[in-house]
Amino acid sequence: MLRFKKFGLGILFVLLFLVGCSNTQEGEQVAVSGGESSGKYPNGPIKVIVSYSAGGSSDIGARTLMTYVEKELGVPVVVENKPGAGGWVGWEQLLNEEPDGNTIALINTPNLMTGYMDPATNRQQSLESFDLIANHITDPGVIAVNKDDDRFNSIEDVFEYAKNNPTTTTSTGVLGDDHIASLKLNKNFNTQFNAVHNGGAGESITAILGGHVDVLFANVGDVTTLYNDKEIKVLAVMDNQRSELLPDVPTLAEAGYEDVVSWSSRGYAAPKGVDPEKLETLRNAFEKAINNVEQAEIMKESGLTVNYLNHDDYLEELQLEEAGIDDIKDLLNW
Repeated sequence: MLRFKKFGLGILFVLLFLVGCSNTQEGEQVAVSGGESSGKYPNGPIKVIVSYSAGGSSDIGARTLMTYVEKELGVPVVVENKPGAGGWVGWEQLLNEEPDGNTIALINTPNLMTGYMDPATNRQQSLESFDLIANHITDPGVIAVNKDDDRFNSIEDVFEYAKNNPTTTTSTGVLGDDHIASLKLNKNFNTQFNAVHNGGAGESITAILGGHVDVLFANVGDVTTLYNDKEIKVLAVMDNQRSELLPDVPTLAEAGYEDVVSWSSRGYAAPKGVDPEKLETLRNAFEKAINNVEQAEIMKESGLTVNYLNHDDYLEELQLEEAGIDDIKDLLNW
């Protein structure tokens, strides 16, 4: 029995040796193939930096979209909230990452541009610092108040009060869309809106619901559900036309306060220098995810209007918005 075991093991070693020699070329091919497979993109989780606090419309919109992006890319896509500095805590982190396609970020306007256009920040970044992927959302601004605040039942009430009294308003950061809107209104209508800056829309909502500020400056996507549930009073939309999501709410122009509009666009970008093939993979995945009908309906139910723009059209929109900020330097003491 022992002799049989030794004999069997000997035969096994000979066979393994012969198979190994005869398949050397095939084995090398397998190794090469394995190397190519390991270089496939994406081959691991992708991180998405959201530069605002959890619970706001930016965060909700990003998390919803990422479930569809995951399906297109075939890997986990993980949202990481990095609020602060009007969004630039997160964007600074993005631009310090390796441009390997594994970290991207939600970018919001006008905070993106004001963060590097403001001379006080001394930032050297610009639109050229980013590889743009696509625009996802364009979200008009709104003015709202606490549902139990008897001082304000119309936008006219708010403006009359603010002309005669210092009036606190929410803001998602210095020189964000909310802050800029309040400055424009002060200049055009002699109001005394004083922005109270915070880390994101979620904090703004908490502030107005808790009665800690007089007026909420936010976006349609932040307030639609609260408005439908009668948790707040939305008194005006800061756009040239009414929002289909808030059809009963007048525009500022309808109430006689013309020439002030405000919105936030929300898209995605990577740090400059991502490999073109990787960038194209991301752009294709986002295009399909953003244009997904189911995704658009979910966005609408959340109060967000999908507005897909490819990277070229997105760049053009950002450049126009940059030019618009440049036109109000006097308001910003630049």
